[in-house]
Amino acid sequence: MAPTQELRLNDLDPQDLAILEILQRNNTTPQRTIGEMVNLSAAAVQRRISRLEKHGVIQGNVAILNPASVGQPITVLVEVQIENERLDLLEASKGSFASAPEVQQCYYVTGETDFVLVVTVGSMQEYEQLTKRLFFENHNIKHFKTLVVMDRVKASMALSLPK
Repeated sequence: MAPTQELRLNDLDPQDLAILEILQRNNTTPQRTIGEMVNLSAAAVQRRISRLEKHGVIQGNVAILNPASVGQPITVLVEVQIENERLDLLEASKGSFASAPEVQQCYYVTGETDFVLVVTVGSMQEYEQLTKRLFFENHNIKHFKTLVVMDRVKASMALSLPK
């Protein structure tokens, strides 16, 4: 569901921020428990969470998996340079990266690199197949650089919220 008018920091009160902080740590925390922590009823917490979802502050509720436990022990960071930044070619590259299930995250960035991808795969052979599909078959890819992750030190999507 697309959010209605997006909320900004000025639209959030301290209780909203406290709820978001709790949900970032554990989104399965019961609303009754959240209510006790932020001094609201469970119903009020539920209304606030619904509002935060409706307005795009909360974009999803997910479980963070251990990649190795599900057969994807290799994480690769890929820097991608494109040949031509013509809008249609740029959008095609974005679409290609976004639709690849191996790509966990994709960032369009400034500087010498155009995109940074976070990729998880089960083997280097799987990564090689992915490079053929995403990079070698895309004639708008000028260059890509692979960085293999040796140790996953932190994996989080949590944001630092004002107190």
